[in-house]
Amino acid sequence: MTYSIQEMAATIKAARKKKGLSQRALSAKTGVPQSHISKIENGMVDLQVSSLIEIARTLDLELVLVPRGLMPAVQALQNPSQMSKSLPIYRLVDEEEDNDV
Repeated sequence: MTYSIQEMAATIKAARKKKGLSQRALSAKTGVPQSHISKIENGMVDLQVSSLIEIARTLDLELVLVPRGLMPAVQALQNPSQMSKSLPIYRLVDEEEDNDV
């Protein structure tokens, strides 16, 4: 199982639990067999896109393809607390430094 599948599986499982749904209830809402949902959550199968979209929408998630170059911006929007830990992309010049120029 690759890291991306593990991460997706964990996200699906966490979202299902957050909504208070059992695998059986999610199965009933999506039409995806409960045994397949179990395998998905354990990263034992590659998802078909149609199943992934149906599960995601049922769990109030949206599937979006993002260009790699824009991923840092998307990740910053997903976790604003991390933005304060990163260095600013600009710096104000102190008055003392301004006099030296």
